Amino acid sequence: MHPSAEHSPLGKSSEYIAVYTPELLFPIPRAPKWAELGLSAQALPYQGVDIWTCYELSWLAPSGKPCVAIGEFAIPADSPNIIESKSFKLYLNSLNQTVFADRVELQATLERDLSSAAGKSVAVRVRNLDEVAAEGVALLPGRCIDDLDVTISRYDHPQPDLLRCDPERQVEECLYSHLLKSNCPVTGQPDWGSVVVDYRGPALDPASLLAYLVSFRQHADFHEQCVERVYLDLLRLLRPERLTVYARYVRRGGLDINPYRSTDAVQPDNRRLVRQ
Repeated sequence: MHPSAEHSPLGKSSEYIAVYTPELLFPIPRAPKWAELGLSAQALPYQGVDIWTCYELSWLAPSGKPCVAIGEFAIPADSPNIIESKSFKLYLNSLNQTVFADRVELQATLERDLSSAAGKSVAVRVRNLDEVAAEGVALLPGRCIDDLDVTISRYDHPQPDLLRCDPERQVEECLYSHLLKSNCPVTGQPDWGSVVVDYRGPALDPASLLAYLVSFRQHADFHEQCVERVYLDLLRLLRPERLTVYARYVRRGGLDINPYRSTDAVQPDNRRLVRQ
């Protein structure tokens, strides 16, 4: 049984270890949050992945010369555990003064350690800076709803009762907002993100969606659970033919977290947004 997030390195002073220490990784079981949302590991109503991007990945070549790269880590949404973000950062820091024969050895080490912590196979890509720079900054697909005129007064907890749809009108559309904010459940620090809702089903009232997303503003939860909450509330309201919800969060400590949840298999575009 893994300890809870309160026992993690979050919100505590930590020694920054610069030599390979995989024991720094701190798994947090998903099961309690699934239970809170009425879910179980045996019957998850989505497919998906959590994509982490590390912008501060560094290690030593056999010559002692430092190497830098950008790491991408795809953790399955049905893995038994998430990995607490500060422990992830501390683990990556422990590679800074560690020698690897080549990038292949580094990637294999990352895959082994992260898969062990998550409880399921984690895919890893280690990419050079020129390759990532050539991709540029991405724009979200669909229509931005942030300029809609809405009145909002409650921010303490997600308010699914705000959501409205027209069951007589079937649409296929993609809506997005940059106004998602929630707070870390341990430290209270703000988590900023952009969220996309792509669906086919009864027409969702976009103003009600915006008000609903803003109601997360003072809510305390991890990135993954916020996206799952949005997905489930829309799934219950719309009963759509298909639904994909994902969020692109602003990085903290050199890491961004991008959870994707969908009725279908997803192939995420991991190009960064302007705030990432």
